[in-house]
Amino acid sequence: MKDLAESTESMEQLATVWRAMVLDRAPGADVRDLPGIAVRWADCRFAFWNCVTLTEAGTGPALAARRLAEAAQIMRSKRHPGFLWLFEDLLDDGARACLDEAAGQAGLRLAFPGTGMAGDLLPVPDPVHPDLTFVRVRSDDQLTAYADLNSRAYGFDLAEGRDGLVGSALWKQDVYAYLGLRDGVPVTCAGTVAADGRLFVALVATDPGWQRRGYGEAVTRKALHEGARATGLTRATLHATEAGAPVYPRIGFRPNSRIRFYGLDG
Repeated sequence: MKDLAESTESMEQLATVWRAMVLDRAPGADVRDLPGIAVRWADCRFAFWNCVTLTEAGTGPALAARRLAEAAQIMRSKRHPGFLWLFEDLLDDGARACLDEAAGQAGLRLAFPGTGMAGDLLPVPDPVHPDLTFVRVRSDDQLTAYADLNSRAYGFDLAEGRDGLVGSALWKQDVYAYLGLRDGVPVTCAGTVAADGRLFVALVATDPGWQRRGYGEAVTRKALHEGARATGLTRATLHATEAGAPVYPRIGFRPNSRIRFYGLDG
């Protein structure tokens, strides 16, 4: 049987970090730990802050189908759309084999795939990139630029990203959030935040017009370097999209759990 320790760690990091993120965005957010389901739902326009995830390890087909239906019901009760983050390796072989059918019956559609990653890789050297200078996010203007980079990279309207981040005290104080500037213009960003003895990497994005130049890797290294220097932590975790996944092994991360991001079907 596969060792589920790192897959469980990846799911628990999501639940821990997203609790802080959604409560920062909306103090009255729906933050509940139900049997087999963690709800972390700000119900804002930024879909990444609207999240449910399944939390049990070794889940079989019948229980998985029930949890998927319960998660979809929670999602339908909200004003704004979000995602079910499903860590595939927490399901048993039978549940994974019929996952597409069970998700469809629950009224869920696959939005995009991802990968959980972790590594005992800190500290990392302070990065240098010939095109970039780095600045820590401390002002609302800088946080707006950070939000806009994420919106452009992930295909959100600018207003949606701003609804998730602008005005946040957490992102200006507790997150080691950095912009990478090219000729003074923000083109890439990454943040890290301490969570349960790890440094979690969050919301890495590069403007689509400036991708494939090593900018995302450089700014992620900067956020890791500064976060580790401030906290003394040596282990880091993250959740990567399919497009971003090739970057992180170059820094020292190892994949540990496939993730499926589901939205409501219609």
